[in-house]
This record gives sequence, C-alpha cells and structure tokens, in this order.
Amino acid sequence: MQEGHQTAGQRSGEQHEPGTRTGWFGLWDGFFAASYLITCVLLFTSDAPQAQRSIAIGALTLIVPWYAGFGRHLMINRVYGARNLVFAFGLVLLFCVITVFGFIGFFALFAVAPMLIMSLPMRPAVALLTVANLFPVAMVWAGGDEARVSLWVVAPISLLSLTLSVLLGLWIKRVTRQSRERAQLIEELRRSRERVARLSREAGVSAERERLAREIHDTLAQSLTSIISLVQAAESKMRDAPDQASGHLSRAGQVARESLAEAREFVAALTPPTLRGGSLVQAVRRQVDGLVAETGLEARTSIRGEEEPLPMPVNVVLLRSAQEAIANVRKHAKRARTVDVLVTFEEDTVRLLIRDDGAGFAQDGVREGYGLRGMRARVAEINGTVTVSSSPGEGTAVEVSVPTAVEMTEAAGA
Repeated sequence: MQEGHQTAGQRSGEQHEPGTRTGWFGLWDGFFAASYLITCVLLFTSDAPQAQRSIAIGALTLIVPWYAGFGRHLMINRVYGARNLVFAFGLVLLFCVITVFGFIGFFALFAVAPMLIMSLPMRPAVALLTVANLFPVAMVWAGGDEARVSLWVVAPISLLSLTLSVLLGLWIKRVTRQSRERAQLIEELRRSRERVARLSREAGVSAERERLAREIHDTLAQSLTSIISLVQAAESKMRDAPDQASGHLSRAGQVARESLAEAREFVAALTPPTLRGGSLVQAVRRQVDGLVAETGLEARTSIRGEEEPLPMPVNVVLLRSAQEAIANVRKHAKRARTVDVLVTFEEDTVRLLIRDDGAGFAQDGVREGYGLRGMRARVAEINGTVTVSSSPGEGTAVEVSVPTAVEMTEAAGA
C-alpha cells in the first residue's frame, strides 16, 4: 500500500485542478452507466430462472450506490487507504454474486475492472482483477462434465479480459501519474513566478534606494556642505569685508535654489537642471566656478579633442562624477592650491580627469567612502571605469572613462 500514499505537496498540487479532474471523470460515469444498462439487459433476457435473475440484477444495482456514494470520491482524490480495500472487496463480492446467479452477468467485469484499477495501487488491483476474471472460469470448471465443454470458450475470454484489464490499468496509472506530475509542475511554476516577482520587487526597491542615496549624496548633501561653508565664510567677513560677506551669502542663496531644483528633478528621475539647455563641459565648468567662489582655489577647466553631443546617461554620469570629485577636493584636499579639470573626447570614449595638488593620501589599506563607491557603481552601470591615484604630498587624481555608444548606455538612462 506504500506506493499509493501521496505527499502533502502532491495533494497541494492536485487541488489546483479539481474542475479538470471531475470534468474528465464524468466520462467514466457515462461508461459505468452504459456497462450497467447493457449488463441489466443481458441478465433480463437470459434463460436463468426468474428468482436468480432478480438476485443478479439486485446485486448489479447495488454496485451503483456503492460506487457513487463510496468509491467515486476515493477515485477522484486518489488517496489510498483502508477505505479503498473495503470498496474493492465489496465490489468483487457483488460481482461474484452477480455471476453466481446470472452467469451472463460477468459482462459487468467491463465496469468492475476500471473501478478496481482506479481505486487501488497496481499490485493489489491486479490481484483482485485476477480473482474476478478467474471466478467465471472456476464456476464453469465446477459445473460438471457438460459445463466443462464451454471452458474452452470462457477461459480465453477471461484471459483476454485479464490482459486487457492490466493494460488498461497501466494506461490509467500512466495518465493519472502524468496528470499528477503536470499539476506539480504547474504548482512549482506558480511558486517560481511568485518568487521571481518577489525578488524582482525587492531588486527594484533596492535599486531605487541606491539611486536615491546616490542622488541625495551627489546633490543635496554636497550642496548643503557648500551652503554651510559659504555661510561660515560670510560670518567671518561680516565686519571686516561686508561686500565679500554679501557675495558669499548671495552664492549660498544660489546654491540653495539649485539644490531645490535638483531635489525636485531627481525625484522625478529627469534631466539635471545644470545639463538642461547646455553641454557637459558648460555644466562641469559651472561646478568648477562654484568651487573657486567657495574656496578661492585656482581651478582650470580645459577640453581636449572635439566636443560632441553625448547621450544623456553619459552626461549625467560624468556630471555626477565631477560633482563628487570636486566635493572631495573641497572636503579633503588639504593645502591644495590648484585644481585642474580635463575633459577628453576620443572616438568612442570620454574621459574626465580631476587633479589637485593637495596633501594626497596613501592608498594602501584606505577604505573608500560612500561617495567614491557610489561613483564607481554609477559609472559601472554604463560599462565605464574609475581610477583613483594618490600618494602623500603629491595630490590626488580621479579619472573617469566611459563609452559613448548609445546602445551601451540606454539601459542606464531608462
């Protein structure tokens, strides 16, 4: 009976197709009904005594509620247990009664065989089928010398019936197994689709958080740092140089307005205001001019090669990289006097180089902050690279190299 047990997962999978299973089972109901009617007609027209025919027809009729009220549920749900054996033995017993009181009633075997196969595992089903098929042969054998003459007719029929029943059983088992496997595959596919959808949502949320974190760091955080520096500079010049203090405050107001516009735009994932209506070089030059106004450093912006229009994803990545590198100069380039910004246009590559002559740092064992990590992640999205070179006393250089091919940057700009 172990081969008939089903796991919880199998039952779970099958529960997703009850309409299909009960739908095709209606065909079996029609087959059983037709077998019942034909057997009834054969019994009613046989030459057996009236009392025996009545008993045979009564036993045949009892099979109907026995199947409809007890066995059908077991067959549909395909759960094997003691109830299945009770149903099968009762079915075989009724069949034997039919055959004893009306030998022609062995035609009911056409309905009994599928019932046994669908209600039991294959081995016990074949065993009971053998008993049911050999019972008419045993009756003929026990009927005396005259009855044994017809044994050569009944025995081949019983053997053929047994063979066909086994083949039918194998076919039914194969169909039900395929149906069960299909249900399991459908259930696994449903769970896989749910898992993929969940992971996709989580990846989307994570990517959006990363985007917002980079945008906030590259725009609002840097702008707030600039505003704080400008306000502090204005406070220190308020008494001795009020004109300079007023200039610092004016610059702080301008940075605040630009930051507000940046905040509104990156939430909508649109083009940065500094790139709207201008080129990349112009936007980078404005960032350099802001550094000069805030720190008084000597900063130069130069171009190498012929400037060409770039895809917006490339412009955004290079502008954000320039903002991050300039912010690092403002915060970390101690004793720096000059800053050089170079934009190089090559055939299929654009390079951005920001170099200062500050104190520099030893790169061995130094952990990069979020700004550089965010820069590397942003540049990697369009298959670019970031190189940081620095050593104590020799300043720092940050070089960003990105491709200009549109097909390589469409995904990042989407």
